[in-house]
Amino acid sequence: MTYFCMNKPKRSISVKIPASKYYIVTAIAFLLAIDVFSQTIAPADLKKLKAKEDSLRDFARYMITDSLTEDRMYSDSIFTRTLVRTLQAKNSFYYPFDSVFGISKLYAPDSAFRIFTWNLQINEYWSLKRGAIQMRTKDGSLKLTGLHDVSPFIENADDSVRGRKNWIGAVYYNIVKTQHNGKNYYTLFGFDNNNAMSSKKWIEVLTFDQKNEPVFGGPYFSYEQDSIRQKSKYRFSLEFKKEARVLANYIPDLNVILVDHLISEANEPEHKWTYIPDGDNEAFKWENGKWVHVDKAFDFKIDMSGADAYLGKPPMGDPILDLKGNKNEKKLDDKSNKNKEKEKRQINYDN
Repeated sequence: MTYFCMNKPKRSISVKIPASKYYIVTAIAFLLAIDVFSQTIAPADLKKLKAKEDSLRDFARYMITDSLTEDRMYSDSIFTRTLVRTLQAKNSFYYPFDSVFGISKLYAPDSAFRIFTWNLQINEYWSLKRGAIQMRTKDGSLKLTGLHDVSPFIENADDSVRGRKNWIGAVYYNIVKTQHNGKNYYTLFGFDNNNAMSSKKWIEVLTFDQKNEPVFGGPYFSYEQDSIRQKSKYRFSLEFKKEARVLANYIPDLNVILVDHLISEANEPEHKWTYIPDGDNEAFKWENGKWVHVDKAFDFKIDMSGADAYLGKPPMGDPILDLKGNKNEKKLDDKSNKNKEKEKRQINYDN
């Protein structure tokens, strides 16, 4: 049943953060846009949308909280059919469905489309993703494309272009728009709870063909500038320990995708469910229509001189107080100036 479904030095990026209020401005702009959008929906249609939103909210909750698989699948089926009927209202594209929790509803940065995605948990070992893309239309009519998830049945998803019928499912939490030679590229960031032992994060590029059909993936993740070269990937993924928190997102202040570097905590690299962040970061930078891999995003150095874990001597910086507790005013001023410079470069991000 188909639902809506060597020796070459490592590269690093220089950190230069503009003093901007990007996130606040973006949030305000989005809220204002939603207010403007709501004015384009006729009062009668708006009333219907609000009524249908109540039903969608309930079935979305049942999909997550029902204890039986068959009940969750039933709620998913009803939710899908109700969503399709609801979106047939004219200009429904502009209705945000804010009270429907558990369902990702992301607008493209240019509002060319929005994408709905959600998770249907079959059991503790596997799940399916559901999705649909709603295009913005001039006359407010519905143009909806369902997405069919095949990821549970695919061993290697990094080397293929895919469409709506063989989508690598994920619940998306961010969309970034880039351009090259006049063409738009939409990079999607998604989460997949995978199985009982590991989770995944996916990053892939969405484009649209001449028929305005979605095309997922392509050779957009390049490793040509790495010290050890490898083939370009059609999408990027991270698999990691279930309890681990892993960063994979676009950082506007740096203009790059930043991802955590992972290692096996049990020294068992063949077992992805043992992978956790090691404190280092990789990055991807948009260049000439590709996300070019940067194998080491930042260079942090810790002074280990005099450190001895067995004697209880951790790594220490240059202390301001001497052993008698006296201040070194010159050293204090120097450190204050350094801290001010550091604050200008500090990175605040959330995955």
